[in-house]
Amino acid sequence: MDETFDCIIVGGGVAGLSAAMTLARADAKFLLVERGEWSGAKNVSGGVLWGRDLARLVPDYWADDDAGFERYVAHRRLTFMDDGAAFSLDFKSDHFAETPYTGVTVLRSRFDAWLAGKVQEVVDAGAHAEDSLLATDVLVEAIVRDDAGRAVGIRASGEEFHGKVVILAEGVNNLLTRQVGLQDAYVPADHLAVGVKEVVRFPRTVLEDRFQLSGRGGMSNEFVGPGATDGVEGGAFLYTNTDSVSVGLVLGMKALRAARKTPYDLLNRFKQHPAVADALRGGEVDEYSAKVVSMGDMRVMPREIYADGLLVAGEAANLVLNAGRAIQGMDYAMRSGILAAEAAMEAVRANDTSATFLKSYRTALENSYVMQDLRGFQQAVHVLHDPAMTDAVPRMACDFGREFFTVDNRPTRKAYQILRDVRKEHMGFWDLVKLGTRAGRAL
Repeated sequence: MDETFDCIIVGGGVAGLSAAMTLARADAKFLLVERGEWSGAKNVSGGVLWGRDLARLVPDYWADDDAGFERYVAHRRLTFMDDGAAFSLDFKSDHFAETPYTGVTVLRSRFDAWLAGKVQEVVDAGAHAEDSLLATDVLVEAIVRDDAGRAVGIRASGEEFHGKVVILAEGVNNLLTRQVGLQDAYVPADHLAVGVKEVVRFPRTVLEDRFQLSGRGGMSNEFVGPGATDGVEGGAFLYTNTDSVSVGLVLGMKALRAARKTPYDLLNRFKQHPAVADALRGGEVDEYSAKVVSMGDMRVMPREIYADGLLVAGEAANLVLNAGRAIQGMDYAMRSGILAAEAAMEAVRANDTSATFLKSYRTALENSYVMQDLRGFQQAVHVLHDPAMTDAVPRMACDFGREFFTVDNRPTRKAYQILRDVRKEHMGFWDLVKLGTRAGRAL
């Protein structure tokens, strides 16, 4: 096998595999290197993959009985929680059932392995089946650069492998991105979060009856408030899979450290909340995982996502957003992987892998929904992490619900009277006006 590749991809997650599929369909010679035993081996849990880019990579994937996703999202819910109550905004629509789906739940250990298999199928059917390779259980030690500083390959297991372009899709622990000087060695804790997840398994019929699911439809539920995180900045989630649920928290690292609380203890507390305990009753914990995640603040992004001979995609570029509507990360990884591969192939065909030429990747990403949403919803990220959003607002919602939905043998107050008194208890009038104005403009 020729060890000079059109492209070398570091990382076999969503971004790396999306780049690999794009290269395979372009009949390019590439090497994908993944340090896990297989793609997905390091990911024991999952979440929601939003958008329709999966259909670009694997057309009609939903018609495959063995497709790697769990359920499509047919039901969405946002829940405000205090210590004993939950007030939800609930939306269900038949338009979610239209294909390609706009959101599917995935378990990454299964999904990544399935997507890697689809990439291999395309490679095997191409003209360069003997020249392209998905190599697993390999740790990349360094980026190899020439005398001019251009990336020309990787060093792994004491050997060098050369490529015309290197795509770094190494994930949030982006050691190689830092090694080449695109990001500072230290990222402030207030720009990062800790994500903890459990996969809780049920008999499929029990799961579908409990969450009112039919066919392959599923539900996504996000939670905010002191009942979810015990006052620590962040939120919680619950997503339905085929015969399990993914349940977990995303907690601001700085706030978690200041509170002197452990992620696992907070997760157990969240699971004991009445609104959650009923949903999880009788389930068996199958998996647990924890990882560092970006909070969606653009200040944590690398100073640039391209250099001579090199591109950065997915979580390695901190392409994550939580602006209140959904936690988006895998869809950003997929789109950035596709765009990075397209830019790499254009550079190879032009025989110009300079930073000047590879800047087209940045331009394409800026023109995509990824950077437009990241820039457009930065203020929403900041509003979401306002202390009032993790305490006062959820408490107001739950206190309103307690009185509004309670029917007792006494005169009933009007909704505006309840809202007025609830607001007085938890927030000053002008504080609420300012927060509402900020939220209205941000969203």
